[in-house]
Amino acid sequence: MLVKKLIPLQFFQNKDVNYIAQSLVGKYLFSSINNNLTGGIILETEAYCGLTDQACHAYLNKHTERTKIFYHKGGISYVYLCYGIHSLFNIITGPKDHPQAVLIRSIQPTHGREIMQIRRGENISEKNLVNGPGKLTQALGINRDHNNLALTKKNSLWLEDRGLNLPYEATPRIGIDYAGQDAKLPWRYVAKGNL
Repeated sequence: MLVKKLIPLQFFQNKDVNYIAQSLVGKYLFSSINNNLTGGIILETEAYCGLTDQACHAYLNKHTERTKIFYHKGGISYVYLCYGIHSLFNIITGPKDHPQAVLIRSIQPTHGREIMQIRRGENISEKNLVNGPGKLTQALGINRDHNNLALTKKNSLWLEDRGLNLPYEATPRIGIDYAGQDAKLPWRYVAKGNL
């Protein structure tokens, strides 16, 4: 029997952001926007480890208007605009004042595929529907209005654990060449068969 349960707050309080990023592979991400339910199985994540990770927005304890969300308790959304074009969806993790986040890079659609197709464009192939963080947010209707939402209860965005444990592979993160040696860290987690 399929058990659907919201992921509890204590899951997101773990100080090990890599553990959380690994554990999210196989969990479900949903959006309900304008009464349109969309979502699917998380296939790819990336971990960003606060103070010591040059790729993290909170690197070296950086406090700005954009990064103040990193210092909240984990379990909330962090949505920011990348290159002035794409909204990217992250989950703040860890206890208060322990800045870290997990970027959700892709899902396997299970709900609202037709709505996703409309949001992404009629001629988008199934393969390219949600295979990147900007494509994912566009397909799920996520934008900066969804920043700082509690993900442990059903509102416009939430996460569920349905008991699916997917094996994953660890690789370096994508698009962070500016992060020096940290760009080589194997903190991207991809469900096997999805590289």
